[in-house]
Amino acid sequence: MSDECCEDVHVYVLVGRASRAGPLADGYDPSEDENDAVPVNVLLTATDEGAAISRALAALANEGYGRAELDRIGIVDGEPDDPTFAAAYWDAIDGEVAVIAFHG
Repeated sequence: MSDECCEDVHVYVLVGRASRAGPLADGYDPSEDENDAVPVNVLLTATDEGAAISRALAALANEGYGRAELDRIGIVDGEPDDPTFAAAYWDAIDGEVAVIAFHG
């Protein structure tokens, strides 16, 4: 697939932290959020930043994250060199929401 096909498509990247615990989880303890939170990057296409935030939060919820804090949002200017991010970029171009969680 060439870059020409994707000139009008903006891929957003959202950076933050997410935790499996959340206000809707049984036995929720807000003090555990900080210990449970993992760094996340979300790549997706959207019409604007508001839509990108909404889609990212919905995707994180679908992945089982009950709480998320998104700190930064930006536009990706082409396919990343890192294979993990390159795969996520192309998933986003294809209309998917790619969630990269850094466990460890």
